[in-house]
Amino acid sequence: MSTHTPSSYTSSSYTATLGGHSYRFDGLAPLLAAASPERSGDRLAGLAAESAQARVAARWALAEVPLARFLAEPVIPYETDDVTRLIVDTHDAAAFAPVSGLTVGEFREWLLSDAADATALAALAPGITPEMAAAVSKLMGNADLVAVARKVRVVTAFRSTIGLPGRLATRLQPNHPTDDPAGVAAALLDGLLLGSGDAVIGINPATDSPKAVRDLLELLDGVIQRYAIPTQSCVLSHVTTSIDLMERGAPVDLVFQSIAGTQAANASFGVTLALLDEAHEAARGLGRGTVGQNALYFETGQGSALSADAHHGVDQQTVEARAYAVARRYDPLLVNTVVGFIGPEYLYDGRQILRAALEDHFCGKLLGLPMGLDICYTNHADADDDDIATMLTVLGVAGASFVICTPGGDDIMLNYQSASYHDALYLRQVLGLRPAPEFEAWLDGIGLLDEQGGIRDVTGTGHPLTAIGKELAA
Repeated sequence: MSTHTPSSYTSSSYTATLGGHSYRFDGLAPLLAAASPERSGDRLAGLAAESAQARVAARWALAEVPLARFLAEPVIPYETDDVTRLIVDTHDAAAFAPVSGLTVGEFREWLLSDAADATALAALAPGITPEMAAAVSKLMGNADLVAVARKVRVVTAFRSTIGLPGRLATRLQPNHPTDDPAGVAAALLDGLLLGSGDAVIGINPATDSPKAVRDLLELLDGVIQRYAIPTQSCVLSHVTTSIDLMERGAPVDLVFQSIAGTQAANASFGVTLALLDEAHEAARGLGRGTVGQNALYFETGQGSALSADAHHGVDQQTVEARAYAVARRYDPLLVNTVVGFIGPEYLYDGRQILRAALEDHFCGKLLGLPMGLDICYTNHADADDDDIATMLTVLGVAGASFVICTPGGDDIMLNYQSASYHDALYLRQVLGLRPAPEFEAWLDGIGLLDEQGGIRDVTGTGHPLTAIGKELAA
């Protein structure tokens, strides 16, 4: 691990000349911001490049920055931010050694080469900082981000195994605006009959009250146990609620928390690293997994630090990548970026959402995380269902570990548009992907797989799973 000497950190100026005009960037943070692809959040924060020419100049300068410079010049001071301290103090110098002499531009070329295979990328992950990952992503086109991320495999497990080659898992999201059991049951049944739920059956509760959360946990646990479904449940309550419920013996599989890339942004979520440490220890102590014990689930999203005025002048994509250092500390089962959920103030349209999705997925995978996505948009964004189809296809090619699916692609509780259960079937079909192996065997055992391995049509009420709706409604 690296040792730190805060007094040795210095800020440098970076320059590039383009078209006879000299551009100067006073520090890594302004350089990274100016090099970022256009997005509304950075423009809102006053961090974006002043022109397309300035953006190209910033990328030219960024390409010449040695990777080691990111260890000497934190974008947020070590003394004032615990995420910076986590990044610096846990950096693995031995893992970093093979690329330690490269510049950002040379690192891009190496990542795209045959030398950067799955084994090499897995060994490198502990040596890469979020700022290095964000920097190199800013020099890469969309196809580059797909090509490199596709080579990375991160495998995790609880009751199902996520991230194996040739597999695509899904989060079944049966949200309901009042947590009504009958409504949850209908969405749950719909998803199971369409082969969804192998990553997690996860509900965003309408309220964070311990009783309401426990009721939902017991509902999901009852279905999983009754039908012997090899998956895990999660009610996406605040981590403090989960800790309290674990102490009271509630059936908690995965502990969830939204996280961000600065201490101040995490504080706005009511979260500290010490609190996450406590939750991690408690969840693993329950030992509820059967094929693994990766017991945490994190969600992130570009713009969260800016919306909390906790970005410290760092562009939203770099701050987002720093959240992955927090996630990496806890060896989670699942991490997903809710890429279009925060709204057009931060990602204006389908093009910006797609770019952010590819960046997040690439950076997360490069840092060794089991990355999935909620491929989504809010109703006031300049996006539509064709954008979701495009993003879903491209991220499937890039090797996303899982995607979130909602009934009909419309979350009636959170009021946003996402992928549907049918969308996941489309992606598995066109790319030849299959569910998690344990879940696939379960689908076959209950008669939901046809001869080609696809999902069999179920009509009427003849299938045993249809009893879920009747039981829960009662």
